[in-house]
Amino acid sequence: MARIKNIELPNEKHVCIGLTAIYGIGRSLAKTICEGANVNPTKKIKELTDNEIASLRKEIEKYDVEGDLRRDVQMSIKNKMEINCYQGIRHKKGLPVRGQRTSRNARTRKGKGKVVANKKKVGK
Repeated sequence: MARIKNIELPNEKHVCIGLTAIYGIGRSLAKTICEGANVNPTKKIKELTDNEIASLRKEIEKYDVEGDLRRDVQMSIKNKMEINCYQGIRHKKGLPVRGQRTSRNARTRKGKGKVVANKKKVGK
């Protein structure tokens, strides 16, 4: 089992797909990394040799991935919250940041629906 950046890559997947298990690597960057490391992207991860894994590691070192990228993203969010820009305010309130509607959806950001108590109607 290949281990890159402290992430176990899934053995049964192609190299191009398996690299996406690393935070910060998507499909297009995975293809670029495979080309730079001279590794066939359709090869399974379990079929990789030690030299190929080493070349993949060396190629991935050129990019910000995993811990460094997570730290950068969190610092950017904290910075926005400190300067009280619009996105920072939305982060503080736990609302959608990128202009989505909140009247109907946004349950992922807003959390579980809150029940509003109704006044009982007085019947005559």
